[in-house]
Amino acid sequence: MKKIASLALGAALLACSAAQAAIPVYGFVVKNTYPHDPQAFTQGLFFKDGHLYETTGLQGRSTLRKVELNTGKVLQKKELASEFFGEGSAAVGNEIVSLTWTSHVGFVYDQKTFGLKRRFNYAGEGWGLASDAQRLYMSDGSNAIRVLDPKSLEEVRRIQVTAEGKPVNRLNELEVVDGQIYANVWGTDIIARIDPTTGNVVGWIDLTNLLPPAQRGTDSMDAVLNGIAYDARHHRLFVTGKLWPKLFEIELVEIRKR
Repeated sequence: MKKIASLALGAALLACSAAQAAIPVYGFVVKNTYPHDPQAFTQGLFFKDGHLYETTGLQGRSTLRKVELNTGKVLQKKELASEFFGEGSAAVGNEIVSLTWTSHVGFVYDQKTFGLKRRFNYAGEGWGLASDAQRLYMSDGSNAIRVLDPKSLEEVRRIQVTAEGKPVNRLNELEVVDGQIYANVWGTDIIARIDPTTGNVVGWIDLTNLLPPAQRGTDSMDAVLNGIAYDARHHRLFVTGKLWPKLFEIELVEIRKR
């Protein structure tokens, strides 16, 4: 299991931004709150055709799920073989592409049936995955985001993510929101907004106390923020965390300008 980073990392990121007064910081307003399975070790999350799709991790507990937004009910589930630790996922057409952590293998499923269509391999670790319909973006825990061809799933190039010229490491779950890549900075309550052309962080989203630590269950050390989904049609942004009992629809509010 991944070691948990100190939340001090998030404070350090924001302090650096404040000192240089160049990167805007966004807070949040909660628009809606929905139930979320508190046993789901959320690794990947996306919204499509009116439903949430979620991949969960942990050895022997990793799954692919279709979830009803309003109730949190799991409508469909596929369990991964026990040797795999599930990670990020994204939709490509009528398929779902998902990663595993250290097995160097990913899976392509039929979105409707969850039937396995094929496997693919990659070097290094798999963390987060997102799609903008033209390409896939993959994180591996470093400051690099790999750009994959959505058909061959071969790496095309890498984006080096930096804030004021300094690398931003521990990029985890990803989502594409209005042309930007949103990335959970693992072990913090911070999401980075990234320009995919330059790799520059163009905004920080501070979700401190969205779900206070006391409400994150008995295993609060593992119950970190992780999970971003975007309903592009209705401009709704959803976030949750590993083992969180709630999923939130939030609206961003700029609290520190350039």
